[in-house]
Amino acid sequence: MKDMRDDLRACTLCADRFAATATAHRPNPIVWFAPKARILIASQAPGLRVHEANTPFWDASGQRLRAWLGMDEDTFYDRNKVAILPMGFCFPGYDAKGSDLPPPPVCARTWRADALAMLPDVRLTVLIGGYAMKYHLEGFTKVTEAVAGWRDHPTGVFCLPHPSWRNTGWLKKNPWFAADVLPRLQGAVKEVLNG
Repeated sequence: MKDMRDDLRACTLCADRFAATATAHRPNPIVWFAPKARILIASQAPGLRVHEANTPFWDASGQRLRAWLGMDEDTFYDRNKVAILPMGFCFPGYDAKGSDLPPPPVCARTWRADALAMLPDVRLTVLIGGYAMKYHLEGFTKVTEAVAGWRDHPTGVFCLPHPSWRNTGWLKKNPWFAADVLPRLQGAVKEVLNG
């Protein structure tokens, strides 16, 4: 197992792409995982606040995600317990209208397989958003269907919508998520952490 984290931290593959965005920023790969981690959080890509803080989910989305997981901040940020691997390790930037750009596919093609290979002890995988679900779930079609189909996924795999404030409407339309999915997810988190 090759430790590729230093190489990943130094990655500048998307420098020209990011320089051409409305944010005109430099690459800043957020590398937050260690080989002993037992929980994998597969997400989309860092946002601007995460880019600036060098810490994943260091925003209101992170607070909501930790509440969904039933996990305190210290546990969440312990790399030996939780690995956070986004589909794009850098903030992709904003377009001219101020909308989030998608994670560049070259990032996952270049780094994801080697990063996942460094995590042999993962017992629980949490897929956040469509990009992560499409990569990890065979036959993925829609986020809501993937989240609702938690019983049909391989053991130890849960799908979540992005915990952004933008999904507050989705949460209101889908009360089964809080009633059915979150208690099962929190139970799985406790079992893995205590196991």
